[in-house]
Amino acid sequence: MRCFIVIILLSNAHNSMLVNDLPVFYSFRRCPYSMRARMVIDHCVIGVELREVLLSNKPNAMLAASAKGTVPVLVLPDGTVFDESLDIIKWALDQDTHNSNTLNLSVFVQDSEAGKSLIEINDGKFKRALDGYKYGQGFPEKSQQQHRSEGELFLQQLETLLESHQFLLSDQMSLVDIAIFPFIRQFAFVDKNWFDQSCYPLLQYWLQHFLDSELFLQVMTKHPVWDESKETQNLINH
Repeated sequence: MRCFIVIILLSNAHNSMLVNDLPVFYSFRRCPYSMRARMVIDHCVIGVELREVLLSNKPNAMLAASAKGTVPVLVLPDGTVFDESLDIIKWALDQDTHNSNTLNLSVFVQDSEAGKSLIEINDGKFKRALDGYKYGQGFPEKSQQQHRSEGELFLQQLETLLESHQFLLSDQMSLVDIAIFPFIRQFAFVDKNWFDQSCYPLLQYWLQHFLDSELFLQVMTKHPVWDESKETQNLINH
């Protein structure tokens, strides 16, 4: 997969039409929900107009599309709006004509309860423990150590899965790996020294695989914050 970020000045009608024909993707680069949606969009080789935003200064256009005020938000040319990362991922996989077999769409159907369960735990109990661990002062009911210990229950579960195969569901990367990876990354980097010395060697290797991947490095490329008052746009062309 190769994808190129192109900064284009909309100086003529042709370029304006090009942008209007692309889905608009509002994102914050370090947000794990945005990250996993971007990784799937890039993996599926789908062109979008990327609008990098500051969560402290949310653009009116994004709020008009989704009053939730959270990222990611995907706005299709027909006005359809997706403002949940898993819904955006489902949409991307539906558009994909290149890589769907390698991402194992079955996690969204009933014959993959294990995959759905992992994502639910990640987005529920583990995310709450992660928030408490990372933003300890905002969660005074428990110590940072207690939040970390609660998060470790999920790390232990993933470590056990990786004893049987290279990735979480099999020896082939699946959507579950991509959906969970950004959150494990965030947990690990709260205290990287602790994580590197922890008793999760297989999970450490799994995490490093994604950190070194072209897919992740592309998603983490820095782009200018989108400015509603200007006509410069970030286009992801594949």
